[in-house]
Amino acid sequence: MILKWLFSRTVRHALQMRKHVWKILQHQRDLLTPQAIGEVQKSMNALRALCAGGDRAAIQAGMAELEQTANQWLKPYPYASYRENIEVLLVAIAVAMAIRTFFLQPFKIPTGSMQPTLWGIWPTVMKADERVPNRLVRLAEFWIRGVGYEHVVARSAGSFEGAEPPTRLALFNLKQRFKVGGEVYTLWFPADSYLENLGRKGYWYNSDGSVKVFQPGDEILKMKVASGDHLFVDRLTYNFRPPQRGEIVVFETKHISHQDVPTDQFYIKRLVGLGSERLKIGPDQRLVVNGKPLTPSTPHFENLYSFMDGPRENQYFGHVGIGLLAHEQEYAVPPNQYVVMGDNTLNSLDSRYWGAFPREDVIGKAYFVYWPITSRFGWGYR
Repeated sequence: MILKWLFSRTVRHALQMRKHVWKILQHQRDLLTPQAIGEVQKSMNALRALCAGGDRAAIQAGMAELEQTANQWLKPYPYASYRENIEVLLVAIAVAMAIRTFFLQPFKIPTGSMQPTLWGIWPTVMKADERVPNRLVRLAEFWIRGVGYEHVVARSAGSFEGAEPPTRLALFNLKQRFKVGGEVYTLWFPADSYLENLGRKGYWYNSDGSVKVFQPGDEILKMKVASGDHLFVDRLTYNFRPPQRGEIVVFETKHISHQDVPTDQFYIKRLVGLGSERLKIGPDQRLVVNGKPLTPSTPHFENLYSFMDGPRENQYFGHVGIGLLAHEQEYAVPPNQYVVMGDNTLNSLDSRYWGAFPREDVIGKAYFVYWPITSRFGWGYR
């Protein structure tokens, strides 16, 4: 039978048909009469015997007979096409969820705490003489490089009155509405927490602290916004080995006790301290582990520490001592716990403020930047 299946297309089709009928028979067995089950089974057995014989014409006749028998005795499925499409969709969703749970999970960098290695949302106020590109150019720049432009002109006088949460589409924000002077404005494909960040930075206020009032025709927003890096998190590797110093890890915050850290979030930072180690930040702003300073040749720190001697636009000047690691103060990492820091320690809420956390809270490590397509795309961030 195996050789006939390999060399005969007719046999393969016949056996596939028989398997399909068998599957339907199993699904409906509790709904069919004994006579119906017997007739279908008899026709299936006859087709299998014909396949063993190898006569092409006889096999085709057996297939026709099985089709007729199945149509006579099996119950038709209502909305068969919809049923099949839903089954395919459910299988695809199950596969995607399995990949996300056990292998690769999408993650995006919301803040600048990991710059210059990984970039979060980075808004830049455009100059008065800078022009906003046309829609086609803006669309291309956003989908390729993750760069968006926000240009909103006031239609009436007034100040900022609040914003709605963004409307999401898959992993991206589709739009967000906000109100100024009683008028509603819409931002398309806004960055996460964009308007909230502007509020925290005092954008809606004048330098003297008074509320900024826009007049008709004033530019409410004229900004160039770089979206945060979107990457895949490797959830498989740490099932076979523990995390290593210097790796960029994603972890849960459920065991972190700090007023500014939600207990149901995922953070991404660089792992700098392992259990039972002694850490401090040296006078050269590099990390010292058990009395031994790390160098640019330390694994996973090569690129990070090389930024210290690079151009200022890298926005990196070494580790800044503060909190538990202030002024060359030494911190002892408890056993079976980890210490993490953001690469941009001037703007990072990390273990310097809230200490170590259990190693079982680590869910994976940064693996592959899939969007936007910049110098950090793929494994370029390493």
